[in-house]
Amino acid sequence: MQYQAAAAAESWSYYMPAALTMRSLGSDPMERVVRLASESAVVIFSISSCCMCHAVKRLFCGMGVNPTVYELDLQDPRSGKEIERALISLLGNSNNAVPVVFIGGKLIGAMDRVMASHINGTLVPLLKEAGALWL
Repeated sequence: MQYQAAAAAESWSYYMPAALTMRSLGSDPMERVVRLASESAVVIFSISSCCMCHAVKRLFCGMGVNPTVYELDLQDPRSGKEIERALISLLGNSNNAVPVVFIGGKLIGAMDRVMASHINGTLVPLLKEAGALWL
């Protein structure tokens, strides 16, 4: 079990800028979410042990997109919980907040919205518009 947790932590950690800590981005969690979401073409807020988070990361990587992934449980657990609460309020529901995807700084939503966009054909144009996908 330890190996699986360590492997999961290493597999996506290279997406997150090492020098960037969520706590260093300001005291307001919502402000941090907005700032982090606008710094890359595709941003995914994730929890390392979440299967849906893994699936959405694989979807984007499989499309040739290199998302910036913020693993809320690995970077700073306390700050990660604050950000998770901010994401829940952004989504307007009390369900689990992750994964949450932003494309071009715009909130796309959780896994259900991302998959719906992928299925109905609107995801690729969003990725192209944000500069995350060229083909």
